[in-house]
Amino acid sequence: MKKNIKGNVSWVGYIDWELESFHGDDYSIMNGSSQNAYLIEEEKTVLVDTVWAPHRFEFVENLEKEIDLHKIDCIIANHGEVDHSGALTALLDTIPGTPIYCTANAVNSLEGQYSKRGWNFHVVKTGDELDIGNGKKLIFVEMRMLHWPDSMATYMTGDNILFSNDAFGQHFAVEEMYNDKANQCLLMKEAIKYYANILNPFSPLVAKKLQEIAALNLPVEIIAPSHGAIWRENPMQIVERYAAWADAYQENQLTIAYDTMWEGTAQIAHEIAREAAKQSPDTVVKLFNVAKADKNEVMTEVFKSKAIAVGSPTVGNSILSSVAGWLEFLKQLKFKNKRAAAFGCYGWSGESVKILKEKLSEAGFAVVDSEVRSQWNPQDEDLARVPELVKALLA
Repeated sequence: MKKNIKGNVSWVGYIDWELESFHGDDYSIMNGSSQNAYLIEEEKTVLVDTVWAPHRFEFVENLEKEIDLHKIDCIIANHGEVDHSGALTALLDTIPGTPIYCTANAVNSLEGQYSKRGWNFHVVKTGDELDIGNGKKLIFVEMRMLHWPDSMATYMTGDNILFSNDAFGQHFAVEEMYNDKANQCLLMKEAIKYYANILNPFSPLVAKKLQEIAALNLPVEIIAPSHGAIWRENPMQIVERYAAWADAYQENQLTIAYDTMWEGTAQIAHEIAREAAKQSPDTVVKLFNVAKADKNEVMTEVFKSKAIAVGSPTVGNSILSSVAGWLEFLKQLKFKNKRAAAFGCYGWSGESVKILKEKLSEAGFAVVDSEVRSQWNPQDEDLARVPELVKALLA
């Protein structure tokens, strides 16, 4: 169903209430999501992005109820990933030859995913314009590596709408469409989770791109991302959040992440939490068993933290596979300006704490010397090292 946004611009996307995971199973969806596509009906009719492949036929059928598909003058493909481009095959079977405006990298990704179908690509770069009539035009802004090499945003003059693609989005189903209509706590929770788990590795590029967009001096009244709520009330608030998040973001928070075999490492984890609350009552403390907790929720808390403590017992001269996998994901996210400490129990060989420190250092954390390493279950003399570890983390 077409929903008007402003003037001759409408939302024609798909709200995915049942979606539970994304990027395979690598990103958890707690509150649904949406694939936002937009229809511009000026002198030229322009479709901005499509939806995920499983919904492609429904998308084309619904769009056909709203307009004669043959009146679509062109398609803007801001990003080639399948959640944005998945309906192109079905759509272009109906309207072959329709021009597709995208970056050069998007041609590569679209042809790589859907094979070479002879689509009518028009390659654009930052600053290129497309006149759509009635005194309005589209201005293209490359958004390389936010979060694919092919990404771009499209700005519409006159109505001052920035179709931002993945930037400024959230995996969040909002039937009411707009940020001012959404549950504010959930909106910001999903926005920061999205940034921490998807965009944080590209934070230096985010900061530069925000400066580049600001230098274009384009008035922005609406930011229309590809997922989640559309920002119409104070839309620049999310841009300001991104600027802060891109700047080695941290709050006064400590996150403790661990797994345990026979509860010894868990005892140390809980003692660290108690000691942190004792030493610094204003510090927010979060504690997670990474084998049981949702990894994306945990990484969001790590993103907000100034320090983390990671624990694993020794097993097979190494660490638990649950912690090893979690640490690999931690490394991928490229967090900056955060301290870390390691702890764990062992029965005989005892390598886990050393391995944890090495992996935390490889992930970009400033690893403190203090550690808690306990043979068998922690005794009083082992737990007596916790205050020093906490002090080093919270310094």
